[in-house]
Amino acid sequence: MQNLEPEKPALEKSPVEKPKVDPVLKGKVDDLIRFYGGGHNEDLVEDIILTALKLLRDVEHRGDVRVIATSLRELRYAFKMFAPYVDKRKVTIFGSARTLPTRAEYQQAVEVARKISQAGYMVITGAGPGIMQAGHEGAGAEMSFGANIRLPWEQAANPIMVKDKKLITFKYFFTRKLTFIRHSDALVLFPGGFGTMDEGYEALTLMQTGKSQLMPLVLMDRPGGTYWKTWDKNVREHLLRNQLISPDDLYLYQITDSADQAVKCITRFYRNFHSTRWVKDLLVIRLQYTPQQSAIDALNDDFADIITGDKIHITPPLKEELEDKDVIDQPRIAFGFDRRQYGRLRQLIDVLNSF
Repeated sequence: MQNLEPEKPALEKSPVEKPKVDPVLKGKVDDLIRFYGGGHNEDLVEDIILTALKLLRDVEHRGDVRVIATSLRELRYAFKMFAPYVDKRKVTIFGSARTLPTRAEYQQAVEVARKISQAGYMVITGAGPGIMQAGHEGAGAEMSFGANIRLPWEQAANPIMVKDKKLITFKYFFTRKLTFIRHSDALVLFPGGFGTMDEGYEALTLMQTGKSQLMPLVLMDRPGGTYWKTWDKNVREHLLRNQLISPDDLYLYQITDSADQAVKCITRFYRNFHSTRWVKDLLVIRLQYTPQQSAIDALNDDFADIITGDKIHITPPLKEELEDKDVIDQPRIAFGFDRRQYGRLRQLIDVLNSF
């Protein structure tokens, strides 16, 4: 599943109009694409080539261009690596590289990965030691992906993934994090340092602002532990109390110290919910089962505060979905969502999953 940034409504225009392209230059780029043999998304590839050519005049600093070139190279390879598994749901496990195998958190990560893989999910980690290696131990190499990072002092890929074809090593953290979120259907965070906090806060920010699909974000304490409970207390006492977040934002994550409960948080989220997509000003929610009309009426009453425009209604696949052959076999509902209260939207999904 590819999750980063649901499609924006077509009514939203880019703040910068695309400049007109020299027809002669465009023709030469088209010829180049045909010479290469053509392929997928030729219009978008053409746009990438035209944008790259502008670097010859617009960006003088070699280091800046190197960042662009390396980023494009890393993302192309990562998307290619994940492409054969696009229909397989995946869970990313984050946590400290310093956690030793003797620690309870390590053994717990092994257990979570084993149980979630047994439920049919593949596991993505940063491919290093500690919690990352524990995730691969639990899932096994066949059900694992590794997204390693080159650092001066660490980290070589762990022995489980070091020779696996589903391993990629990134130069940049931002392309690595994009890959994590883009290809994840759920996130599990074990105790960790700055990197784990960074990954957790980015995931929360992306969901809170609608820049990624909503997905389970499970914060795993060791049995009886208080790492995430203490973090949650800080969030409530400082961010929530000072009105820096909304009360409904607290529904974007769940805390547990049970491996079984963590797996349930993930599998229950996809009991009925499948995915979302914007089509013009409608948010379309694809489901496993069609709700009864009485349930739709109740949703319109209970979630009236997040509805703008069309009320929640059952709909066949919309024209744009049919054109893209985008999950057209699933039942769906649609409504005008205010594109702001994503914690409330998460609550709506939880209700749908209870049907």
